[in-house]
Amino acid sequence: MYDKIIWPEKYDPKVSAMYALNDIDVKAPQEVVWRLLVDAENWSSYFPPEDQVKILNGDPELKLGTKWSRVTVGFPMSLIVTEFKPFYRISWSTTVDGDETGSSAYHGWVITPTEDGCHVLSEETQQGAFFLEELGRKNPGALYRYHQDWVERLALAAEAPFVGKSFE
Repeated sequence: MYDKIIWPEKYDPKVSAMYALNDIDVKAPQEVVWRLLVDAENWSSYFPPEDQVKILNGDPELKLGTKWSRVTVGFPMSLIVTEFKPFYRISWSTTVDGDETGSSAYHGWVITPTEDGCHVLSEETQQGAFFLEELGRKNPGALYRYHQDWVERLALAAEAPFVGKSFE
C-alpha cells in the first residue's frame, strides 16, 4: 500500500475547488527521485516549463521552511515547504503573486519504495477565484496534464542512469 498526502484541513481535496492526482512507478531508487525533487532550481533540466525557480533564503535545495519563487505557466508564485521527510515526502503551499482573491494551493509528493524502484505520488489542490478562472474555466484539465507531464519526465530523468540495471 502506498502512503498518501497529509492534507492541512483547508486544502483537503474534499473542500477544494481544484484537485489533481498523478502517480507513476519509477525504475530508480527513491533517493534518486528525491534528489531531483529537492533540487528545485534545476527542475528545468528534465522539466523545461519549470525554468524560473529561485530559492530565496540561500538554501541549496528545498527543505522544511524553504521559501522560494517560481513562474508557472506565466504566473509568478511564492511558495514555502511545509512538510519534509527526506526521501519520502515533501509538500509546499503556494500563493500567486499579485492575486487579490486570496487564492492558494497545496502540492504534496510521496515517494514509496517498491521492489523495482519506487512509486511517486503527486497531488495538488487549489482554491480561490484565480485558479477557478485560469485553470477551471479557461483551461479545464490543465492542472492534471501539467503534473502528468512532470511526473513522467521526472521518472525518465530518474531512470536514465539505471536502464537495464537491477536495484536488489
